Amino acid sequence: MPAAARRATVQSAPTSLPYELTSCPAIFAADSEIMSVISLNLTQSSLIAMCGRFTLTTPPQALEEIFAISCTANLAPRYNIAPTQPASVIGQSHAGQRELRAFHWGLVPAWSKDLRQASGMINARAETLAQKPAFREAFVRRRCLIPTDGFYEWGARPGGGKQPYLLAPQDATCFAFAGLWEGWRNPAGEIHRSFTIITTVATAALADLHARMPVILPPAAYDSWLDPALPPGRAQAMLTSYEEQPIERRAVGDAINNVRLDDPSCQEPPNTPRIGSLFDQRQLLAV
Repeated sequence: MPAAARRATVQSAPTSLPYELTSCPAIFAADSEIMSVISLNLTQSSLIAMCGRFTLTTPPQALEEIFAISCTANLAPRYNIAPTQPASVIGQSHAGQRELRAFHWGLVPAWSKDLRQASGMINARAETLAQKPAFREAFVRRRCLIPTDGFYEWGARPGGGKQPYLLAPQDATCFAFAGLWEGWRNPAGEIHRSFTIITTVATAALADLHARMPVILPPAAYDSWLDPALPPGRAQAMLTSYEEQPIERRAVGDAINNVRLDDPSCQEPPNTPRIGSLFDQRQLLAV
């Protein structure tokens, strides 16, 4: 299908679409219900969960070209996307158009009693998607792309502790994880939409960081992955370790460990002095 025929807008979503989503401002604001219910207690042990943080700093105009969408929202760059936060997701409408929307990271199955499971379902193992009750229906009907330009992993430091790294394919300015999305309706009838990132066995080059890695889909696979008519067996065969390009790693500082930080300091080299905001400096001068 030509790219122009797949273009869609993020500003409106008729109720006939599978998303039934609201307008694009949801991209910028977290759902107050889930943020109050789920604690982002990202301790040192949770930092090694795969995949636990990622980025999307690519400008909207570039996203339009890469993913054949019409992105009219002024998306803010994200340097530290963390579990339960809203993030951009690309799916396919009934008309076969690609749609960009904001879902919360951490899949909540439709049959869940509440949102508390979200923080435990940020990843889904490729090998068991067809068997796990939380994922098997979404695997057949609700596949999606998660656009990104990098993800973080933590490796052991010689003197102890964890060293964070920013990883990305060598020549990719922006790429996509394979994902699944789901809708959960609360007692008031409001729909909370969420997603999970699919993982597979890590390549030999990344095995020292983690035994698993997110599934990175090549651009030629985007249409097939989003097509709900694709048989599950063929979709399963797409969930392999990424070998098309080397994945580069770059050491970054510990700022990434703070879930409240989402600015360029998250990607600065280790031991880079952090300059506080003007407000912070005024506080120091007042002491």
